[in-house]
Amino acid sequence: MNIKHIKLKNWRNFQTVEVPLADTTYILGANASGKSNFLDVFRFLRDVSKREGGGLQKAVLDRGGMSKLRCLHARRSQVSIEVNLLSPTGTRWRYTLEFKSEGKGAQRILVSKEEVHRDDALVLTRPNEDDGRDPTRLTQTHLEQIQANESFRELAEFFSETTYLHLVPQLLKHSQQIGGQVLEDDPFGQGFLERIARAQERSRISRLAKIQKALQIAVPQFEELKFEKDEFTGRPHLTARFKHFRPNAGWQREEQFSDGTLRLLGLLWSLLESSSLLLMEEPELSLNSSIVREIPEMMHRIQRQSKRRRQIFISSHSEALLSNQGIDAGGVLLVEPGENGSTIREMDIREANAIKDGFSIAEVILPAARPTLTKQISMAFE
Repeated sequence: MNIKHIKLKNWRNFQTVEVPLADTTYILGANASGKSNFLDVFRFLRDVSKREGGGLQKAVLDRGGMSKLRCLHARRSQVSIEVNLLSPTGTRWRYTLEFKSEGKGAQRILVSKEEVHRDDALVLTRPNEDDGRDPTRLTQTHLEQIQANESFRELAEFFSETTYLHLVPQLLKHSQQIGGQVLEDDPFGQGFLERIARAQERSRISRLAKIQKALQIAVPQFEELKFEKDEFTGRPHLTARFKHFRPNAGWQREEQFSDGTLRLLGLLWSLLESSSLLLMEEPELSLNSSIVREIPEMMHRIQRQSKRRRQIFISSHSEALLSNQGIDAGGVLLVEPGENGSTIREMDIREANAIKDGFSIAEVILPAARPTLTKQISMAFE
């Protein structure tokens, strides 16, 4: 299933957003413009949909409550999310969720509107008569309730399987020393090795073999990648062998890997892991620009070999990544901050014509995503 269109009102730093979404969508913009906040709406739907440990109340609370979630530039306190989706069988879905704070007492979050359309038929509309008799029902969406979402459960399953991994190498390298509780869904990769261990053995072997081929090209002196478990503690590890004049030397564990190697590992594993919606935030971090430039082509080849093409949303402001001529300009969105909040737009006619003339996304769109006074930053220290 793919999300084809999204409409937001009063979401974080966006008063209104209404944009199409491609199979691979690149979200570009300056720092603090709202790229991460836009991606978070899909994580929010995931969190609402989760059968265990999820739901509307927790999803809002985990983001600091309505005061942090709603747009401060808007007068209305109600948040609205509407997504249009297309299933592999051609079924068109539309899911709408609006919610607001109760405004008194426990400040619960209440559903003010929840609708589901399948093709042109209305499957669900709320509030309904049952909600009127028992307003407490409005503290939960039907999306999160398996006894209530039977007629549109494939939507809940799609949202709940959304994948997000923004691997922070230091958290993985020093996870034992850091200890403590791993964040729910482990967005920063502290439990990345356990994630690999949970994969079925056949799938794990296949994915790591493909990753090994990529690392042999990208990482100097790299020869072999292995997954193993510590014989005493049972803790999973990745080990790599590098070229060495002694045959049995040159082995390293993940804590000795470079940040770039770990980031590339996390990136490739995420691409190979499943067919669910994948959110990638700044995949270029820690990687050599020559590798970054090949990320779009790597994604394309992995997708081409998969039984089901997964949808990928990528936030970036990397000149190397966006210089790749294989990027479909129709899947590029630009986030632009303003006095009344941020907006998101597609390319205009002038920009589209420049792409047709052979210019890259980096040459055409990135200049519009840069702060206008960048060159004056150093003057602040005079």
